[in-house]
Amino acid sequence: MNNIPKYWEVAKKHLSNKDKVMKLLIKKYSSPSETILTTRKDIFYSLCNSIIGQQISVAAANSVFFKFKKKCKNKISAKNVSKLKFSQLKSCGLSKQKVKGIQSLAKQTLDRTFNPKLISKMSDEEAILYLSELRQIGRWSAEMILLFTYNRPNIWPTQDIGLLRAISKNYKKEYLPPEKFLRLLNKRFSPYCSVATWYLWRSIDPEPIQY
Repeated sequence: MNNIPKYWEVAKKHLSNKDKVMKLLIKKYSSPSETILTTRKDIFYSLCNSIIGQQISVAAANSVFFKFKKKCKNKISAKNVSKLKFSQLKSCGLSKQKVKGIQSLAKQTLDRTFNPKLISKMSDEEAILYLSELRQIGRWSAEMILLFTYNRPNIWPTQDIGLLRAISKNYKKEYLPPEKFLRLLNKRFSPYCSVATWYLWRSIDPEPIQY
């Protein structure tokens, strides 16, 4: 894990000046002991983690991921995954579709039809579309990759249930919050929607979100 993003302190001031609710959340969850947004800077690892965690509980995902990591001899890489048979991956507790997704990711990484180095030159939307071309990776997963792996500062993942719940709770809105209100917050929080998202998540989760 690396240090917090360089923009974090500037973002906190910006958000505090723009929004009263955000000001309170930042004050509440900005103690020195708080774990702020960090990154592994390992996109293959993060994409595998994303595929494994889809549509199952955190506990179940952690169990499957532990077995998957063990099969990879504790080094999750495209090369190590490519050596594993379908049955070996499935025995970790993965569905057929998830196995196919991980195998496809390993193949595309090795033959460079998927090139993560291109992402740094893309806009957020271009990067989301590029990542979404991967098997088993949709818009939400792509946004999580940009937020947690690349630490992009202005990701606003409005498909995320946790974010929507947090907005409803903190802004006293119905669930689901109206689209118009989501757009208003997006405009208000830009260019630091990622930081706002982190604090909103933190307000409903006893542990800081990591990915």
